[in-house]
Amino acid sequence: VDGAVEYGIKNSKFLAITHVLIYMSAAIEAFIRKDTFSLLNGIGLIILIIAYIMLFIVIKTLGRIWTLKLFILPNHPIIKSGLYKVTKHPNYFLNIIPELIGVLLLTHATYTTILLVPYAYFLIVRIRQEEKLMNI
Repeated sequence: VDGAVEYGIKNSKFLAITHVLIYMSAAIEAFIRKDTFSLLNGIGLIILIIAYIMLFIVIKTLGRIWTLKLFILPNHPIIKSGLYKVTKHPNYFLNIIPELIGVLLLTHATYTTILLVPYAYFLIVRIRQEEKLMNI
C-alpha cells in the first residue's frame, strides 16, 4: 500500500515460520500416527472452517489495507465496524488462534501443541506493536 511503513519485520518472520512449522509438524504427526477419523477430528475441521470464514470476513472488511505483515499508513484508518466491534484483533482471535487449534485437533497433533508457546509469544508482541503504532 502506497506510503505505508513496515514495522516488526523480525517478529513477522518468526510468526510466519512458527505458523508454517505448526502446519508441517501437525501433518507429519498425523502421518506417523496413521490416525483414523474421530469426533475430535470433526470438531477440529469445524473450527478450522469457521476460522477460514473469519479470515475471509477480515480480508473483506480491511480490503487493500489487509496484509500478513505489519504495515502502517499515514493517517491509518482504524476500523471499528463488523468483527472489529467484537474485538480489536479479529484476525488473531477469531481466525489465527482458532485456525491453529483446529489444525491440531484435526490431526490429533499433541506434540505439535508445544509450538503454540513460542507462537503465542510472537503473537502477543505483534498485538502490542499494532496497538502502540495505531494508538488503540
